[in-house]
Amino acid sequence: MRGRTVEIPATIERVVCIDDGFVEGIMYRFGMQDRVVGLGGAWIKDYTYSFEATDGGTYEYKNGMNPVRYLIPGLADLPVLVESGTGMNYETLASLDPDVIFLREGAWAFSAGSDENLEKTIQTIDSLGIPLVILVGPPYQESPTVDNIGDEIRLVGEVFSRQKDADQLASYLDGQIGEIRARTKDVPEDKKIRMIQLGLSPRARQGGGAAMAWGGDTIESYFIEEIANAKNAYKGTGAFVVISTEQILTLDPDVIVLPTAQGYHPASELYTAPYYQNLQELKAVKNQRVYALPWTPYNWAKRLEYPIEAMVIAKAAYPDRFADIDVGEWTLDFYRQVYGVDEATAKELRSVQWLDWMEEENF
Repeated sequence: MRGRTVEIPATIERVVCIDDGFVEGIMYRFGMQDRVVGLGGAWIKDYTYSFEATDGGTYEYKNGMNPVRYLIPGLADLPVLVESGTGMNYETLASLDPDVIFLREGAWAFSAGSDENLEKTIQTIDSLGIPLVILVGPPYQESPTVDNIGDEIRLVGEVFSRQKDADQLASYLDGQIGEIRARTKDVPEDKKIRMIQLGLSPRARQGGGAAMAWGGDTIESYFIEEIANAKNAYKGTGAFVVISTEQILTLDPDVIVLPTAQGYHPASELYTAPYYQNLQELKAVKNQRVYALPWTPYNWAKRLEYPIEAMVIAKAAYPDRFADIDVGEWTLDFYRQVYGVDEATAKELRSVQWLDWMEEENF
């Protein structure tokens, strides 16, 4: 996706993925998951999250995972090439003797790094003589959008000579986003819902703020404004911007969605946690219009499940326009279509993304 020509072996048996699970998910669909021999980051953990409510009760969430981690348990035993706070371990990379490396620009390994660091990584891998296929995720595009994820999927399909299957997958994902846009495209300007993706990160509170927000130049805002056709209540720029209680009360959005932000954050946390009692006057809290997005750790560049996020945001904004869609059931069908799994496995995937609230609340 940089316009490079890369020669790859006719037979590919050993693959390194520096991409937070994106290519691994596609390889699972292809039935080639056993060919992954190394990962770019430590996203393959099992997660837990808990918080205490004002009444003294404790909410606890267990076994949170990236869906690919659930589908391919053996990933947890593979070498991790980029640990937190360190650069690429090229010695380990070389020892894995991969036939091809996928590097996705925008993935966690380069999310906080400079372009210079990325270029150095590319040059070093090239110097090792290992074929390197580069994907460009939303954070590294000129304007963040999901419209090019299909091109990434098709390129992976080309590498593995699975072009038809890759095209079907890309078309299915594009179709889900197209369906959402079709339902929301004619919302009049004066009827657009004011929303915010509010990150209830403990780091924000430790830093003297209340939560985090995402500005108009981010993929998070794109989901609100360009897919759901609502308005991002936060008008600043930048990602993970710490904002105060006073700022949130002033913004007073109609709807709040809670993304992964240094932990999972269910609606009940905003409703009941003692450190958010000053936000109980918010319109969205009073009207019970707070919704949790899927658990997506290390989701810097968006993985195959991004339409689930889009669907939750869109129905949260315009429930009447999606009244015929049971999102809990829709999500099960999504997993079946994307990964080719059965009903029981689809339910497990919904659980590891901590989305069972959809069924409980008939969302």
